[in-house]
Amino acid sequence: MPGPNKRMMADIAPGSDNPLNFAVTRRDQQTIDMVAAAIRHKQVLLAYQPVMQARDQSKIAFYEGLIRVLDETGRVIPASAFMDAIESSELGRQLDTLALAKGLRALNDNPELRLSINMSARSIGYQPWNQMLDRWLKRNELIGERLVLEITESSAMLVPELVVDFMDRLQMQGICFAMDDFGAGYTALRHFKEFCFDVIKIDGQFIQGIANDPDNRAMTAALVGIAKHFDMLTVAEFVESQEDADVLVSLGVDCLQGYHFAAATTRPAWLRDNRIRQAV
Repeated sequence: MPGPNKRMMADIAPGSDNPLNFAVTRRDQQTIDMVAAAIRHKQVLLAYQPVMQARDQSKIAFYEGLIRVLDETGRVIPASAFMDAIESSELGRQLDTLALAKGLRALNDNPELRLSINMSARSIGYQPWNQMLDRWLKRNELIGERLVLEITESSAMLVPELVVDFMDRLQMQGICFAMDDFGAGYTALRHFKEFCFDVIKIDGQFIQGIANDPDNRAMTAALVGIAKHFDMLTVAEFVESQEDADVLVSLGVDCLQGYHFAAATTRPAWLRDNRIRQAV
């Protein structure tokens, strides 16, 4: 008869008869079904969060467009609630394409707007995504100069050679690239030299509470130093207090993003203004 430790391990080991494993699988399937329904019924939208200039925090450098879906009750569901479950699937590619389409339309309709859109490296070879980008660039070639494509550090490392080639081609059309979650621990420095990102977004784990965390100040200073060496713009994510913002400015960060300035909204100022004009 197994001892108590062996019985415990058997209880938590993966398997179809494990209640915890069953609950996680069921939850993931419900999430997948929700996203699939939202895509099918076109219940997908972007929420826009401003990225502020660090030296003049009243000025917006650009916006980030964050994908959202609506569930069956009409609630707005953020990407953090579903992306892990669908990121590597066809649904992830479809969401990337929809996010790109909505972002490009916003850029086309608002000539003063500069916008970043998230994508997975898995979408680089996805034909509908590429067709969507080509269609809008042919329609309005000036869009590319105001578009920033964000790729997470972990995603970029899945296929680094493919990402490098992809960036080389699109940067020729004026499109900028940002590495999201920089410092999360995935990037091999030998690949980092080849990527040539235009923007580095420092992972929020180093930013939250940085004013009271000397270790994170040292880490952020090092990441800023790397970015500046390669002539990359730096953005600090998850800035939640003025105290943290002041420290980040002193460390040489170029832009700041977080709840201290504004939450992401599905009704940004330019959409509200357009509706007012249309009503008049």
